[in-house]
Amino acid sequence: MATQDFRRKLTAILSADVKGYSRLMGEDEETTVRTITAHRNVLAAVIQKYRGRVVDSPGDNILAEFVSVVDAVQSAVEIQEVIRAKNAELPENCRMEFRIGINLGDVIQEGERIYGDGVNIAARLEGLADPGGICISGSAYEQIENKLALGYEYMGEHTVKNIVKPVRVYKVPTAPETLKKVTDKGRPARRWQRVALAVVIALLAVAAGAVAIWKSYRPSTPPVETASVEKMAFPLPDKPSIAVLPFDNLSGDPKQEYFSDRLTEEIISALSGVPKLFVIARNSTFTYKGKPVKVQQVSEELGVRYVLEGSVKKAGDKIRISAQLIDALTGNHLWADRYDRNLSDIFAVQDEITKNIITAMQVKLTQGEGVKAASKGTHNLEAYLKCLQANELINQLNPESNVLGKQLAEEAIALDPNYAWAYYTLGRTHTVDVWVGISKSPKESIGKAIELVQKALALDDTSSEAHGLLGFLYSMTRQHDKAIAEAEKAVALNPNSAGAHYMVGKTLFFAGRAEESIPEYKRAIRLNPIPPTMYLWSLGLSYAFTAHYDEAITWCEKAVRQEPNDLLGRLMMTSVYSFSGLDKEARAEAAEVLRIQPKFSLEQFEKKLTSEREEDRDRVLGALRKAGLR
Repeated sequence: MATQDFRRKLTAILSADVKGYSRLMGEDEETTVRTITAHRNVLAAVIQKYRGRVVDSPGDNILAEFVSVVDAVQSAVEIQEVIRAKNAELPENCRMEFRIGINLGDVIQEGERIYGDGVNIAARLEGLADPGGICISGSAYEQIENKLALGYEYMGEHTVKNIVKPVRVYKVPTAPETLKKVTDKGRPARRWQRVALAVVIALLAVAAGAVAIWKSYRPSTPPVETASVEKMAFPLPDKPSIAVLPFDNLSGDPKQEYFSDRLTEEIISALSGVPKLFVIARNSTFTYKGKPVKVQQVSEELGVRYVLEGSVKKAGDKIRISAQLIDALTGNHLWADRYDRNLSDIFAVQDEITKNIITAMQVKLTQGEGVKAASKGTHNLEAYLKCLQANELINQLNPESNVLGKQLAEEAIALDPNYAWAYYTLGRTHTVDVWVGISKSPKESIGKAIELVQKALALDDTSSEAHGLLGFLYSMTRQHDKAIAEAEKAVALNPNSAGAHYMVGKTLFFAGRAEESIPEYKRAIRLNPIPPTMYLWSLGLSYAFTAHYDEAITWCEKAVRQEPNDLLGRLMMTSVYSFSGLDKEARAEAAEVLRIQPKFSLEQFEKKLTSEREEDRDRVLGALRKAGLR
């Protein structure tokens, strides 16, 4: 870096973020983005009012600097007052509480950016603040002690990550009446001032789209140095790979190391049980314990793309755990959160936080649609993991895997009899029993599945996946109006769920409304661009039933290319070729069906076609017979 590219200066730094932002994003991304955008505009307006400058504002974080510490603290107090008022207008589950840290320190300025310990300390103070609260450093306190009489609370010296010397910390009160103490020399803000502020906020809201700065790393630290695939000691696995570094013990008591180590081990063990992830073993990652290691180094030495790091601070009956997930190839911070808990049950706390981290990571790394739903409704980590493993097995759609999945789902229910997702999972296994041909009585299996999914919905009526499956089951019993209604509930609960749109398409098709099913299947594929093969051949079959044979062939061919051994995909391809008059191709596909299942029987297959209208079922069976299947 050339010397003229940066300079040092002393400045007042304000760092703010939202408590539980990842949880809010996980529950409702669109509403959360709208709310954080509105709040960011408010923060920017107040910061400008007190002559501050927004340096960066990625995700839920705001980094700003001020020439004066007095201005920075006045700004922070007013921000909390305004946000408190805005939250009062929002539903409780949409409210956002900011934590603010303020420090006076030396920083490096590079262009419009600022870096250095001065920034890092402000970020660490933010982490010590309560939701809706403000913490300031000793250096900031010395500048305002006799200028703003706010009744500060001394919180002692704190050792913070990556800062050598302990930092003196003061809490600034943020009660509603506090604003009156810091505006207009002790008098409440005049009405014209409040109106002026509202006008400024409105104007900034209009301009926010043009000036918002969205970056992929937290501003409290310089960008992570990126790893090189060419320098990796091992080839990257073909699925998301991760190393979990030992969590730092920030308690100031070496005797508490056991707790941070135990938490790290729990996370590694639990992640290792997720088939879609490649997880480095504890023995390797613990070689970095207590060392000033870089994410880039970990990635290259262990051959992983993602690194999870965190810290644990235990004091009395309180615990604060922070974690962040970093993509070593891009340097981006993909996810971060903090958990503040009472330590009444140390093991329950470990399980809860481990489950939250696994859920967030799976959503980020594997985009598993059911992960968030699976995490709801239980505090039993073992039951949660059994359901995750069961669903992975069920998705393989073969008899052996389904039997194992059923066993795991039953074990999860035994561990937590009120766990809705476990009943949904067990219901899936009875449904798959019919499709893979191991059900002695399809009618009884479907009835049992309906009973289990209804039990799941009795425990949690907000499950989009359960409503979708119930719709499919109603279709299998030819209750088409009820089926479509349940599938539409699934979409209403989760409009961005590919699975929900797929189920709407399926129930419409079974009801004889193939043309209406096509847009739903397309929405599902758009939301899940690398979809299960059933999305592809289902769309192909709908095109065939509306006499769009070229499109039908295109989509079914995509399905069999993606999974050559998918029996249902091959059967649908055979049918579509036969519908299209391509008899030679249909016979070749029929041969593939027999290759996959030499004892294939149309009589047995017909028993699975409980959903379709009689005329549609006969059409499919006729096409398969024409191709030579018996």
